[in-house]
Amino acid sequence: MWIFLGAIVVVAVLGAFPELRPQFEVKGAMKPMGMVDVIQVFMLLAGSALLIFTNVDAGKIGKNEIFRSGMIALVAVFGISWMADTMFAVHTPMMKEALGDIVKAQPWTYAIMLLLISKFVNSQAAAIAAFVPLALGIGVEPGIIVAFAAACYGYYILPTYPSDLATIQFDRSGTTHIGRFVINHSFILPGLIGVFSSCVAGYALAKIAGYI
Repeated sequence: MWIFLGAIVVVAVLGAFPELRPQFEVKGAMKPMGMVDVIQVFMLLAGSALLIFTNVDAGKIGKNEIFRSGMIALVAVFGISWMADTMFAVHTPMMKEALGDIVKAQPWTYAIMLLLISKFVNSQAAAIAAFVPLALGIGVEPGIIVAFAAACYGYYILPTYPSDLATIQFDRSGTTHIGRFVINHSFILPGLIGVFSSCVAGYALAKIAGYI
């Protein structure tokens, strides 16, 4: 445990002080190693140290339920991410044009469009980056965009995100499951309630503050 905690502390320190990270020349300028790479290096190093210096039976790791669940989620999310990225990259111009007309006519549909796009790309940041500039460009009020920011969370619509898959694998009681029609799974109602209530609250606050 202390090896793992030590690796976390080192990662946190390197994140707080970029000057401590290795420097590499990128396009003529010296830049520190990215935090994604730092995390990968030290987590792999911690895993190796645990195998070497503790009494871990490496043969049992693959049989561990947590490890198997994590691997299932990992493989699943890679496939879904590649598929979504390929589809969205090819059809982005068409989708922007079609969705833009709808949002321009009915600004409240911005929340629905953002929700669907976030599911397509499996990323809140990517959904915001793709759709917010379009919404601003066609005249959607900034207050509407801020009020419905919570709609960028659409991972749960289809149970393909690694945390969803891992949760299903971890739950030995069987109460967390994917239904017969796929979309009727254990996450759909909590997700819809959370996003809907957040959007309503955001709209109300924006209205009270005079942003809409």
